[in-house]
Amino acid sequence: MSFTRITEQSSKYEHLEKMSITDLLQNINNEDKTVPLAIEKALPQIESLVKRVVDRLKDGGRLFYIGAGTSGRLGIVDASECPPTFGVPFDLVIGLIAGGDTAIRRAVEFAEDDSEQAWKDLSEYNVNSKDVVVGIAASGTTPYVIGGLEKCNQNSILTGCITCNEGSPLAAVAQFPIEVVVGPEFVTGSSRMKAGTAQKLVLNMISTATMIQLGRVKGNKMVDMQLSNHKLVDRGVRMIMDEINVSQEVASALLEEHKNVRKAIEAYGNR
Repeated sequence: MSFTRITEQSSKYEHLEKMSITDLLQNINNEDKTVPLAIEKALPQIESLVKRVVDRLKDGGRLFYIGAGTSGRLGIVDASECPPTFGVPFDLVIGLIAGGDTAIRRAVEFAEDDSEQAWKDLSEYNVNSKDVVVGIAASGTTPYVIGGLEKCNQNSILTGCITCNEGSPLAAVAQFPIEVVVGPEFVTGSSRMKAGTAQKLVLNMISTATMIQLGRVKGNKMVDMQLSNHKLVDRGVRMIMDEINVSQEVASALLEEHKNVRKAIEAYGNR
């Protein structure tokens, strides 16, 4: 299959600098509306990967995201939100970016072009055959990501990817590729826009579906969330009140005692 970088093709909009703010916003919004429809077409691919991630994590494995630039940052965001949202250990879902932590805030020149570095980064975490490594690259051509997945394949580590071009070199390397083809960007080549949005939505799906399958949600509530601020404590109290039909005072006392919504509910039920 011939490979065309659709993410790099020219925008269907011309003379952006001549548009009014109203027109700019409307046109960007129109393009953004196409993203969920593109993801819908990739749902079978997403499901295939999530099933494997769930199996690996149930067996004591971990989930790694590797990427460069926007893609790397999105992986780090998703990974960093799993512990506070679902109460899992900080090292269960790990995001790595080309150029290291410095690249989270500031671009590190040519970091993404090093095809050997991702494996070095993964090796610092003793990545092994129980784990899953998902490469994220809108273009599907990032050497850092492709090289990392190639080494994972050689070491019997399950691999997946999220890309926004069909038939990319990255998808060819990944055992479980996810291809969300969102088309040219509003600003030509600015893949932080539709492609970035698509990647974020897919990452939401992967981590959320996985954590639900791992039993980290009860009903529709985040009963294992970390109580790291007053808003979350208040939310936890309301969860307990709704679940076991007690007053705010009783719910607050239970949460203060057990420091966890699930444990508070279970403790009350065992009285």
